[in-house]
Amino acid sequence: MFKPYHVYIEKEALSYKQTKELKKQLESRHLPIDVIENGQTKVAKGRDTSGDEVLMISVYKNQEFRAAPPFADYAIPFVSGCVGRCEYCRAAQCRSFVRVYVNENDLLKKVKRYAQKGLAVTFEGSLEADPIPTEPYTHALAHMIEFTAKQPNVFFTFTTKFTDVDSLLCLNHQERTKVRFSINTDTVISSFEEGTPSMKERIMAAFKMMKAGYPVGFVIAPVFVYPNWKEDYLMLIKRLKEYLESAHPSQPVTFEIMAHRFMKVAKNHLFQVVEDPYLPVDIQEMSYKYGPYFYGKNSYDVATMDQIKELFEFGLAHLPFNYEIKYIV
Repeated sequence: MFKPYHVYIEKEALSYKQTKELKKQLESRHLPIDVIENGQTKVAKGRDTSGDEVLMISVYKNQEFRAAPPFADYAIPFVSGCVGRCEYCRAAQCRSFVRVYVNENDLLKKVKRYAQKGLAVTFEGSLEADPIPTEPYTHALAHMIEFTAKQPNVFFTFTTKFTDVDSLLCLNHQERTKVRFSINTDTVISSFEEGTPSMKERIMAAFKMMKAGYPVGFVIAPVFVYPNWKEDYLMLIKRLKEYLESAHPSQPVTFEIMAHRFMKVAKNHLFQVVEDPYLPVDIQEMSYKYGPYFYGKNSYDVATMDQIKELFEFGLAHLPFNYEIKYIV
């Protein structure tokens, strides 16, 4: 569970019922709470030396939801900023505070508006941050899951590395919410994903969600090529087979597999904000590819990508349950 050491409330948020409930809950934990002017984030950053442990309570003001392909049609923002400290992640490198939004009813009304056309619409709840760590405070996921279950053409999905899912197990979800667990090898987690649960803990959380009837998927990303990487990723698949053998998922388990890629500027920034960083990548050994928005990223060459695809297609074929590989990129 996320435990901030300081809380800031923007004045505009004080008029919301959820803010009052949050404030009462946080005060019971004897946490220091300050009210600040709207948008006065520099004050908050200046007072605290570890921004990722600061909680900001705000109002979400954007008029429209962001598009969120390929995971969903739109992103619904319950939280931004992440408590994980994964070295390869841009959000972790920014060292921003965690911000939750209290105008939840406004967001749900907007969901209804987006779904009025009669076509199935999927909303993504984790585009800006992992939503599980703040769930004990906001219950935003629980509200969205139960809301989605009542909407005939709305679906919901979110991705998480965290395992505090017990509060979601007994909800009426009608199999309309899909939970995707981001997993990786023990080597990658211990080396680059500081502050996150182990591989086994994540898989066991997925087991709980499967037993509760939720559709479940796995995001294996970023896939790193390092000494013994093949053995490690095959061991990861073996653990999936062992721990999930008795789960009997209600729908095929999906897999989204993404090799590591980065922009040179992001890697340079990493070395400025992370003490003694190390990622098993070498620009000289990687290919440069242009994306859809006229910027490029370094990624593994064709031969290496072929090895990655071959490994996962071979390994996943031994799983004891129905599955679907969405993509390997």
